[in-house]
Amino acid sequence: MRFQPTEDQRALRRGVRELLSARCGPDALRTAGTGIDRALWLELGRTGFFSLRLPEAEGGVGLGLPEAALVFEEAGRVLLPGPLVATHLAAGTVPGAADGTTVVTRADGGLVPWLEEADVVLGEASDAVPVRSVDPLTPLHRIPSAPPGDPDPAAVLLTAAEQLGSSGRTTAMAVRYAKEREQFGRRIGAFQAVKHLCAQMLVRTELARAAVYAAAVTADPVEIAGAKLLADEAAVQGARDCLQVHGGMGFTWEAEVHLHLKRAWVRAELGLTAAQAEEALAAAL
Repeated sequence: MRFQPTEDQRALRRGVRELLSARCGPDALRTAGTGIDRALWLELGRTGFFSLRLPEAEGGVGLGLPEAALVFEEAGRVLLPGPLVATHLAAGTVPGAADGTTVVTRADGGLVPWLEEADVVLGEASDAVPVRSVDPLTPLHRIPSAPPGDPDPAAVLLTAAEQLGSSGRTTAMAVRYAKEREQFGRRIGAFQAVKHLCAQMLVRTELARAAVYAAAVTADPVEIAGAKLLADEAAVQGARDCLQVHGGMGFTWEAEVHLHLKRAWVRAELGLTAAQAEEALAAAL
């Protein structure tokens, strides 16, 4: 069995990467604030980002969950802001979601991201109160009375795909910086401790990649829980290690790595937390 993306899937990923790299670079992130770029949202709608899994007969692209995972991996790579998963899942049911004219968010485990910016809120959020988000680029509200619920497996998988994209990006950033930064007359990548950090980041990323891609093919809720658990670890710990490689530079607003760490922390609490994923996996044993 050759478990690799097809040429069409690779082309889809390349196209999305080119679009997002041109519109969502690190400089754009630092100047974006907490508002949603409606022009970019409409552009995403025109390119089929939100309607990717809608049947062609309904105006969609007619692709499946594996292709959506690849697209959301690219979104996570550039830290594309906004309630992407909720709007994508609402395509076909909420008018305007598919073409990007409507921004949709949802109550997700007691948290509601982008509540004030959204046009439609799925779920009961009347008593939501604003909270200070660890990620300044992701505004959050919390619902004090929210009961525990069963998260949508597709939402969990796409969030895991975003975490995977972030993990891949921080791994590449750490390796590049280790090749460029000099200390004590040598590039820091020559030091064993730095090599080990970068190697561990790569292992976690590739393990999460295999799990996310496999879960996208099977759509099995247990495999999706495992993929989210691994992707959260890869994104959070990878960003921590990338920050370690960068040293004090990584904490500056001009650096990109701290933005990945903060976004990874937020995503880890959305949809399916580590504790919930562990319980789901344990129950399936």
